[in-house]
Amino acid sequence: MTRNDKGQLIIDLTEKFKDNNHFYITDTSGLSVAEINKFRGMCYKEGVEYKVFKNTFIKRALDNLDTDYSSMQATLKGFSGVMFVKENGKAPAKIIQKYRKEDADGRPYFKAASINTDIFIGEDQLVTLSVLKSKTELIGEVITLLQSPATNVLSALQSGGGKLAGIMKTLSERQ
Repeated sequence: MTRNDKGQLIIDLTEKFKDNNHFYITDTSGLSVAEINKFRGMCYKEGVEYKVFKNTFIKRALDNLDTDYSSMQATLKGFSGVMFVKENGKAPAKIIQKYRKEDADGRPYFKAASINTDIFIGEDQLVTLSVLKSKTELIGEVITLLQSPATNVLSALQSGGGKLAGIMKTLSERQ
């Protein structure tokens, strides 16, 4: 690979990081070609792209971004693969957990992740990432919470004979 090819690869990888809101760095060392292909297939089904890069390319691409990813640099040792996903930030965590159930050695190993520029490092963070709610789920919960009081007031008013209806009638007759 020539110097120009390496430079282009770093530029392309930088763009890939910019285009994807979420990415995970994993270690699939020790998996056979068939096992890695199975893992890639699981990723593909969930809309996650998995690619393997040299650690120096990942480091240089992360250095080109506006966000400070220097805390991730220590995890870039050994074998590193990157899982890219645009929308569902917990999908890669779910894939890793699902694959681990079938693998006797508990692979692939989780190194680090970035979810909307928030950085998660270490195996202990994988469970946290797998239960994260998406932006859409959080908005839905907020809307439900905001609608609850209005729904309760409307149902009390519609019941007619309730205390709230009597209070409202009394307040409307007051001058």
